[in-house]
Amino acid sequence: MPEVRSHNSRKRSSVYSEEEKAWKGFYQRIGNPDIAVEILHQLDSDADMKRSHLALYLCCKESLRTHKARQIRNKRIGQFVRWLAAALFVVPVQAMRRWLYQGGDIAVECLPETRKEPAVRQVARLTKETEFAQAKSTFGSQASAPAQTGMEKTG
Repeated sequence: MPEVRSHNSRKRSSVYSEEEKAWKGFYQRIGNPDIAVEILHQLDSDADMKRSHLALYLCCKESLRTHKARQIRNKRIGQFVRWLAAALFVVPVQAMRRWLYQGGDIAVECLPETRKEPAVRQVARLTKETEFAQAKSTFGSQASAPAQTGMEKTG
């Protein structure tokens, strides 16, 4: 029988040493916020474990506060980088686009006026021809005749 007790005690001491190694590993990896959350959850569920591993509990809390502060700092840095990128790249491009859009209207107004449109010159040349003058007078007399007959009917 003594042999059985020594085997059980050796087994318990080996389990105990492995358990101690695991707890040491937790202390070493406490910087990982995921592990810290899990350890806190376990320690919060068992008051005896929490008392026996109070340093680990406090280290987990500190690790989570540090992680949260780091996230807030990174968020502020990200906001600043977005603001700086917008100020350096987006705003000047938008201003340039607006300036070019308004500048296009100004450029069109600065163009020299055309002397005469080709159709105007063609009309002027045609009015000097005798055929066109006769057609114009005939058309003018026909247009005024129905207007006079319409007035005579009403009057």
